[in-house]
Amino acid sequence: MSQELHNLGAVRQRQLLASGELSPVALTSAYLARLEADGGAAGAFITVTADRALERARALEREPSSASRRGDRHQAPLWGMPFADKDLEPRADVPTSFGSRAFAGYVPEESSPLVETMDAAGGISLGKTNTPEFGLPAYTENAVAPPAVTPWGAGLGAGGSSGGAAAAVAAGLLPFAPGSDGGGSIRIPASACGLVGLKPSRGRVPDGSGVGSLAGLPVSGPIARSTADAALLLDGMIARRGDGSQADRSALTAPAGERSYLDALDEPVRKLRIGFNCWSPWSTEYKIALDDEVAAVFDAAKEQLSRLGHELVPVTPTDAPDYFDAFRTVWQAGASTIPLEGPALEALEPLTRWLVGVGRTKGAAELAASLASLAAFERSIISQYSDVDVVLTPTLAMTPRPLGWFDAGDGERNFEQQCQYTPYTSYVNVTGLPAITMPVGFANGLPAGVQAIGRPGDEATLLRLSLQLEREIDWPSRYPPSWDGAARP
Repeated sequence: MSQELHNLGAVRQRQLLASGELSPVALTSAYLARLEADGGAAGAFITVTADRALERARALEREPSSASRRGDRHQAPLWGMPFADKDLEPRADVPTSFGSRAFAGYVPEESSPLVETMDAAGGISLGKTNTPEFGLPAYTENAVAPPAVTPWGAGLGAGGSSGGAAAAVAAGLLPFAPGSDGGGSIRIPASACGLVGLKPSRGRVPDGSGVGSLAGLPVSGPIARSTADAALLLDGMIARRGDGSQADRSALTAPAGERSYLDALDEPVRKLRIGFNCWSPWSTEYKIALDDEVAAVFDAAKEQLSRLGHELVPVTPTDAPDYFDAFRTVWQAGASTIPLEGPALEALEPLTRWLVGVGRTKGAAELAASLASLAAFERSIISQYSDVDVVLTPTLAMTPRPLGWFDAGDGERNFEQQCQYTPYTSYVNVTGLPAITMPVGFANGLPAGVQAIGRPGDEATLLRLSLQLEREIDWPSRYPPSWDGAARP
């Protein structure tokens, strides 16, 4: 190759694998070499499984059906492509800590359904990406691994909870990475690291659908440098039947699914009616302020979309006074299910211990009322956004936060800080709507994204809009200072 493999992008790598010009072993070896050279500086991985990855790559090359799999992007969309499991997803016989020292040494015997789906799609896991304890905070600083950092500035956090995944992609340690998002955990780190991050609709990714979780909050989705790379990974994360259609794991499946999201990018985005706001349901209790520099990036994105022919209109929801208590109750109740008791709880970090302790005081009636309140909020927001195709907001209210910025001892203060940093993301999880963060600009030299929220089940429009902006701004050509001396913003 005349160009280093990690510079090619995931879609181009997949094309070379399909043609036979590139082998899974060569691509896997290249990324493992990047990981070794990084030496953990990015805080991207908790566990690297180099030997297992190479064994898997060699096995793919030996399969009798390798030639057909290389050519069939729909049956094996990730064939030969390196990725890594977020350390909330168990993989059989690989240490899984859930970002917690309370689970140090835990080695699961079975893999999660999403891990199995990624393997069935042909992917090669290089290990486990870093996550905060049980994926609860919006930053990735835990007691089991170095903090995940954005490569765009010294000592600045990568966000969370998919912070390790985003740090890995932003540093060129992975071509793309799956994440999970229960309150912004894909979009937050993607924005902090200058990447594309897609939170799919509830029910879209069968093995990370949100079904079965309180209020249906957490879903799985892709983090990538480009829109097309994100679409390719989304295709790999969706379990497929033999005919290529989406498999169902429950009665709830997001509507209007595309056979392939990468193929969907071949169609241009139509002229859209785009609503915009800087509204946050957290503002009823917390002081929410958008940094001036981030606001300027948001305004520039609106101007760009207007120049592209889209109609932009202000759309501001009515205040939701019940949201504050309802979301907090559900978040705390979710933490209360962590399977630890008695002295074992002392191994938890202060924020987690606070969440678990408060959560276990919640009664069934209070939880039921909170779930009903969030369900009403979902219906209200979907109705209020129904007159537009997309709603645009900032992704974050601030630039990436310095390590140690979040209060390590006071749970109440820590929660407030997280909401002030990420005031626009959690309510999208409550609604179940799809949302994408796009790395459209920089604020004081640091990445700042904008979030586009779509109609129910309409990931395709979000991806097409992202690709349209990407072609104007060309964010894949922007590299952080650590990226082999490449171009700077």
